[in-house]
Amino acid sequence: MQELNFPSYSFRFKNSENKVSIFDEIRKKFIILTPEEWVRQHVVQFLMKEKKYPKSLINVEKVLHVNGLRKRYDIVIFNPNGAIFALIECKAPHISISQATFDQIAQYNMTLQSKYLMVTNGLNHYYCTMDFENEKYEFLRSIPEYGPISQQTS
Repeated sequence: MQELNFPSYSFRFKNSENKVSIFDEIRKKFIILTPEEWVRQHVVQFLMKEKKYPKSLINVEKVLHVNGLRKRYDIVIFNPNGAIFALIECKAPHISISQATFDQIAQYNMTLQSKYLMVTNGLNHYYCTMDFENEKYEFLRSIPEYGPISQQTS
């Protein structure tokens, strides 16, 4: 798999029926290794190891309903009180991050109301914080580390 713009992490792999799978610590099962899954697993490790988010507050690939349609988010980080803190959209490395990518995550966020957004293709990472009052977002250098600020309910 392609080297990504993340620190190096160790992963568990399994080979069956000529398909490689990677172990997802959050879902506690092996998932077929696609380029997007490679990015997703790096983001999960980044959140736990670099940003110190507890595994219990991270959720991966769940269905949500947006305007009556079933959609699937990649990664969500919850606050300890259960409110959504950050929404993360992962793309395969060969997919460019475009305005359409931001439109997709913004549409999901209309339902989820996350304070922070992250969009990544594993090579380029974009972070922003939402200003719901003024209906805009502001770009950041990164999402905050887990701690007193990120635990605040806002």
